[in-house]
Parts: sequence; C-alpha cells; structure tokens
Amino acid sequence: MRIAVLTFDGFNELDSFVAASILNRMKAKGWKAEIACPAETVTSLNGVTIQRQQPLEFAAEADAVLIGSGSKTREIAADAELLSRIRLDPSRQLIGAQCSGTLILAKLGLVGDLPACTDLTTKPWVIEAGVQVLDAPFVAHGNVATAGGCLASQYLATWVIARAAGRAEAEEAIRYVAPVGEKDAYVERALAAVSPFLPAQADAA
Repeated sequence: MRIAVLTFDGFNELDSFVAASILNRMKAKGWKAEIACPAETVTSLNGVTIQRQQPLEFAAEADAVLIGSGSKTREIAADAELLSRIRLDPSRQLIGAQCSGTLILAKLGLVGDLPACTDLTTKPWVIEAGVQVLDAPFVAHGNVATAGGCLASQYLATWVIARAAGRAEAEEAIRYVAPVGEKDAYVERALAAVSPFLPAQADAA
C-alpha cells in the first residue's frame, strides 16, 4: 500500500505529518506513506522547511492520496498548470482531503455536487466553488473522503486503514498514538467518525 500525502508551500504540519505518521504505523504490513510535493522543498505556514520524499506526480501511481491544507491553498487551487500535475483515479484509489485541501479536490472535479467537509476559514471558498459544506469533521462518498479541522487528519488516516486493511488494524493504529489514559475514548471517537462510511466488510474486519 503506497500512499501520497500531497504537501504544498504554506502547508499545515498537523495535516501532513499526523496523517503520514499514523499511516506509517502499518509499515510492518508493507505500507508506506510519503510526502509528495511540487518542488524539492516546501516550507510550512510556521516556517518549517522539509525535503519531499516523492514528486507530485507520484499521486498518479499511489494506492491512496491525501491532500493536505495550508495558507497558500487558494493560490494553488487557481494554478491550472500545477493542478494538471495531480492525476487521481477514484475508481482505484482512496482519496482524501483535509481542510483547504477540499478546495483543491473540488477544483480537480472530484467533489462535484456531493457535500464535503472543510475548515471554517476555507468554508466560504469551497462554497464559492459550488460545494455544499457540512458542519461535520468527516464524510466519505465511495472512495473519496473529506475532513474538516486540523486534528481531523486522524480520521482520514483511520478511514484509509479501515478501508484497506479493516477496522481492527485501524483501531490498533489509533490506539498506539492516542494519549495514555484516553486510548479507549480516542479509538471510539475515531471509529465513530468513519464507521458510517465504511463498507460492511471493512467495518466488520
């Protein structure tokens, strides 16, 4: 299972790093989540510069793709040349977007008229793009999911693991990263957020 975490200049560290870290709890199962960027390096909204692990084009071959948010998402969503480098196929990939990443997903034509989740700052821009925004942290329609709020990145990771490896694996991954003394509560909340959107076989796995 190869996963691309799309990360752009101005990125929110919580979106990219939290999701990638949780997904990489599945390394023993052969999973690998990598930060994919349009340039060799990108700098976060808080000034943290990182080197990419994969180019943006890696998204086309990945089994799952998560699109993070950031302070420059409106510029990115308006950059037709940059968007043309992102090739996604919801018929074979699991695709998720976080906060303003939902705007990019909408511009790529993968949201359509389906309701989606995003953060409160991005909400008016996503509505302007013709998308109905839900007052919820997570929603999925088939192989496409959106999440709203920085810490909802854990829900995207939970959803990807549950979809591709089953509910038990997702529970184990979240339990590992959850705070001591609150593990049951964190697992319960994460699974409650994504379970309504899991196929019966994944939910029961």
